[in-house]
Amino acid sequence: MPPPRERPPGDGDERAQLVGWLDLQRAVVHAKCEGLAEDDAHRALLPTSPRMTVAGLVSHLRWTEHCRFEVLLQDRGAALNPQFGDVEDADFVVDGVPLARLLEDYDRQCAASNEVVAATPLDAFGRNTEYRADTLTLRWILTHMIEETARHVGHLDLLREQLDGSRSYY
Repeated sequence: MPPPRERPPGDGDERAQLVGWLDLQRAVVHAKCEGLAEDDAHRALLPTSPRMTVAGLVSHLRWTEHCRFEVLLQDRGAALNPQFGDVEDADFVVDGVPLARLLEDYDRQCAASNEVVAATPLDAFGRNTEYRADTLTLRWILTHMIEETARHVGHLDLLREQLDGSRSYY
């Protein structure tokens, strides 16, 4: 079952606002994928960006969650993340991986991210020094993740409309 698409409460504290807006964008990722044929999820529509597919974007978002909350904030797991390898855009490469599995992986990663966020003060700095995360607070990382996820939701909007004409706000 896809996560609910709910805006955070208007009177919530800062943490509730940040996590709430990020959770809404995460839920919209699911909405943009709902009912999409498997072939379409893997179809490249942009000749100059052949890895920019619906499936590729879901994978990228999963690994971006991992990067920000586990690698940068907690300084663990960089070796697991294809974003830190030698192949450019390796996190978009998902040939043969079903969209449903990619969405499940994304959900698990988002849940892991939320656990990290719940246990970390907003003004705590990242532990990773190699990528200068020691200059970034959790507050900054959460704000960036809202921006990153929403930007890619916009890409999903456009891809979905090109694939089957489906349009929606959120």
